[in-house]
Amino acid sequence: MRKSPVDIGRVLDALGDSTRRAIVERLRQGPLSVSALAGPLQITLTAVGQHLQVLEESSLVHTEKIGRIRTCRLEPTGFLALHHWVQDHRSTWERGLDRLGELLAESDDG
Repeated sequence: MRKSPVDIGRVLDALGDSTRRAIVERLRQGPLSVSALAGPLQITLTAVGQHLQVLEESSLVHTEKIGRIRTCRLEPTGFLALHHWVQDHRSTWERGLDRLGELLAESDDG
């Protein structure tokens, strides 16, 4: 299994929340300010900030304050770690299923 500096448990926990997934979906279109994120979600700026903190700690989002505006964008590091984790687990399952298929084929021949 590949080593990653990102805690995959934190990534999965972060994406387990529907509001955080909605934030990620909105940021797929490009960087947005915190206030632009808060509007359609119908939650307070404080709540958005708390969700963003979790997403930042999971390396899924990066925020940057320029002047009075805090801008958010997707951070590829967490998504890359998630991709590697899924690929590693997928290949493990595929090898197991391939072996099961071989065993079943052997039992059909015997």
